[in-house]
Amino acid sequence: MRVRVGLAALVAGIAAFGSASGQAPAGYLAVTPDPAQILRPAPKDGDPRDLEDKRLYDAARKLEGGPRWAMAQADVPYTVNDRLAGHSCAVGVKLGAATAPKLAALIGKASFDVGRLNTAAKAAYSRPRPYKRWGGTICTPSSPALDQSFDYPSGHAQLGWLDALILAELAPDRAAQILARGRAFADSRAVCGVHTVSAIESGMILGSTQFALSQAEPAFRADLEAARAELAALRTSGPEPDAAACAKEAQLNKSPF
Repeated sequence: MRVRVGLAALVAGIAAFGSASGQAPAGYLAVTPDPAQILRPAPKDGDPRDLEDKRLYDAARKLEGGPRWAMAQADVPYTVNDRLAGHSCAVGVKLGAATAPKLAALIGKASFDVGRLNTAAKAAYSRPRPYKRWGGTICTPSSPALDQSFDYPSGHAQLGWLDALILAELAPDRAAQILARGRAFADSRAVCGVHTVSAIESGMILGSTQFALSQAEPAFRADLEAARAELAALRTSGPEPDAAACAKEAQLNKSPF
């Protein structure tokens, strides 16, 4: 099945983190909801949503070589450590799996649920990636795995938005900055050219769905509180990210395409 090819790297990367941390390869959700009951159907070729996806795809191709393109390239890696580090400016302290192991374990475990939800959704819609339909340069090297996987919904967007919702819960005084960064991380996939905007929006909806459902799971709540205490301590004594780099990131987070 083609849909499993693209997500194999996602699940393998998360599993590698789980193995290294001693974490069992399982998420938090006792029941995985049917994404087809939650999401709007994927756009059909030539319908208004599809035409808007094409317009925005073409607009994003003009960003190649610029700072927003470079941000999209930096947002390609999706290991737990990469994703935490990418939120350092937003949270106001340098983050990583080594400095925040309980937070890393929480995000790593939640990522398994992302894989299950996203796999089911991609299988339901089987929409080709935009660069395969419309041509143009993408910000990351093409590969058979990427070519053969599907657009709708974006797993990267689901991961990034879920991370942002978790971090905003843990550091509510930084919620605006965190959510802006999570949305920009999701948008990077459209800048990169590997997802349409409708796929990004649907991925963020699945991330919100997953976060809401996880609240009912005692294990998630327990791990969330452990991560809250860890992050609070880190914020009082941990190193701050570079102020100039963070100012540039904040401006890019606002950048339309």
